[in-house]
Amino acid sequence: MSNSITTVNPTTGETLETYALMDASQAKQIVEASHEAFLDWRLKPLDHRAKVVKAIGEALNAHKDEFAELMVKEMGKLPSQARQEVDLCVGICDYTAAHGPTTLADEERNPSNGERGIVTYSPMGVIYGIQPWNFPAYQVVRYSIANIMAGNSVLLKHAENVTGSGLLLEKIYREAGLPENVFRTIVISHDVSDEVIAHKAVRGVTLTGSDGAGRKVAAKAAEHLKKTVLELGSNDAYLVLDDADMDVAIKTCVQGRVYNGGQTCVAAKRFVVTEKNYETFKERYVARMQSLKAGDPTNEDSDLGPMARVDLRDTLHEQVEESVRKGAKILCGGEKPSGKGAFYPVTVLDNVTPGQPAYDDELFGPVAALIRAKDDEDAMRIANDSRYGLGGGIISKDVKRATELASKYFDTGMVFINGFGVATPEMPFGGVKDSGYGREHGGFGMLEFVNVKSVIVVKE
Repeated sequence: MSNSITTVNPTTGETLETYALMDASQAKQIVEASHEAFLDWRLKPLDHRAKVVKAIGEALNAHKDEFAELMVKEMGKLPSQARQEVDLCVGICDYTAAHGPTTLADEERNPSNGERGIVTYSPMGVIYGIQPWNFPAYQVVRYSIANIMAGNSVLLKHAENVTGSGLLLEKIYREAGLPENVFRTIVISHDVSDEVIAHKAVRGVTLTGSDGAGRKVAAKAAEHLKKTVLELGSNDAYLVLDDADMDVAIKTCVQGRVYNGGQTCVAAKRFVVTEKNYETFKERYVARMQSLKAGDPTNEDSDLGPMARVDLRDTLHEQVEESVRKGAKILCGGEKPSGKGAFYPVTVLDNVTPGQPAYDDELFGPVAALIRAKDDEDAMRIANDSRYGLGGGIISKDVKRATELASKYFDTGMVFINGFGVATPEMPFGGVKDSGYGREHGGFGMLEFVNVKSVIVVKE
């Protein structure tokens, strides 16, 4: 087994950096240092923590160009989207700093068994995050800032191919004034990661990744009775209903499939279109998707960059080929390039039915699955015919009805109406079914890893 990690530029195939893996004893030392830092940090007033969180946002903004350039090199993101990602991170810090002191403030209650009751949201300890590569800054900021605000200390195991991004975040947090060891990036193997989960100082584990990884991490945490938050994959359905505006539908469904190279858990992946609109949508959608160009992300005429790794590209292509073997039809794309880098063409599949990876599984790249529905009711049935439940979308001119469908019938954690969205600090983010559990953003993330403690004054 290798004792180092080497990062590779997916656009060129060139080696970027090599990082030494920490062994179990080094990781243990960091866990224990993180716990010691927590013992001080938990006692800092909420307003003090908020000021540090606000300063982290300012430091992220100051490093925006440097961080964006690193993301482009490590995982092939378009520079404009990399800068947008840092902006979102700054927004998370600002929101958390503004709302954290109120969200986490003590609450007064009137208990029947005493004169006064206080509900206090006490920090728990070291929170361990295992994060993916597709949003190298955002995925980390999302869970770490909420937990830092809550008074916890935070550990990060980042995806290997974005190790540099994880280490840069640690540097930025420290530069902003976060005390030493309140946030640490640990460069470790999966085996050592299991030992971190088992360590008594680690009180919670959060993972963003595949449902397969979620099962393994949740099982390991459950062995030690540790709480988990899981944000896992999905094959989000976007419904184009009978009364949909076709211009809105095409724009939304193209953007929703190719944003971030299609490598987004809450991306639009299955396009469920009613019989009334299917042929028109298909013709216009394929024409627009065919016009998009995958290329070097630093070139201004590139609509999307490479996928993040060659092995991920090859897996996606296998899913496309298996879907075709089981009856799907390629309308555009679908051919694996032979040149350097991890490129894959924008691809649209028709005749997508249950039993195909394009229907049942998550296609994490620029491949769209078109599914024909008889009518609006059938479209909603198909959307929910999935083991996943992260996000989804509805395109309809009747916003009131679409909102009712979203709130009452769509079995997902998030629904977007007449547009595509990824995340925003003000609204909860998370899923149901095989897409995981727990919530981040909107104040909810600050309450996931706290001890909701009852203090009852029986007599004053």
